[in-house]
Amino acid sequence: MKIVIIEDEILTAEDLQDDLLSLKMGIEIMAVLPTVKEAIDYFSNHHDYDLIFSDIQLGDGQSFEIFKKISINAPIIFCTAYDQYALEAFKTNGIDYILKPFDKKSISQSLSKYHLLKEKMSSPLTELQNFLSNYSHPIVKIQSIIVQKADKLIPVQVTDIAVLQLENKLIYIHTFDGTKHFISQSLDDFEVKMSPQFYRLNRQFLVNRKAIKDVSQYFGRKLSVKLIIPFSETLIISKEKASHFLNWLAEN
Repeated sequence: MKIVIIEDEILTAEDLQDDLLSLKMGIEIMAVLPTVKEAIDYFSNHHDYDLIFSDIQLGDGQSFEIFKKISINAPIIFCTAYDQYALEAFKTNGIDYILKPFDKKSISQSLSKYHLLKEKMSSPLTELQNFLSNYSHPIVKIQSIIVQKADKLIPVQVTDIAVLQLENKLIYIHTFDGTKHFISQSLDDFEVKMSPQFYRLNRQFLVNRKAIKDVSQYFGRKLSVKLIIPFSETLIISKEKASHFLNWLAEN
């Protein structure tokens, strides 16, 4: 089975490759494409693939832009942190929709669905539509995060948070008043539930729009973000993600 991966996070793409290859199903990874532009260029010139695993939010736009510009005959399994795009995925060749963080089990289940549809269904659209319609549901946004201080549990309002920082598998919460808390949870989960007010700069930082003081050019067409609070870490946006970040920053 020949698979193409569309994913802009290098470590996520590597994890997906490792999970796929470890399944021992005769899988061959044909390409890993990190941007909309590279994917369009690739699919314009290559047609030898059976299945696509695709993220939705890429550094230079959404992967849906690829499938609107290029005729794709292969089915697509979407792997994303955002479940509000399920119905949009159905409008393409989507056959499954995996929420990050994924694992080998969820990947294996999606491949099983692919084989089932391929072998037993001449027209899988009805089943697919029912599946995606039932799967899609509103994301529950959070108003506060519970942190522990001494022997007490304290709610920290999301509006009071300037930035969340991932370090050594812990999330450090930095508030506008200079308070710092830490919790042991996934930053991916907060990225979904705190969007669109917060933006995932990279794997390590999730920042509140109101906490951004200014943005400047950095080496290699990257961006450097400065906060209105004292913060010792350097916040860098990759060149692939720069345009998407600036568009987000300009939103009301």
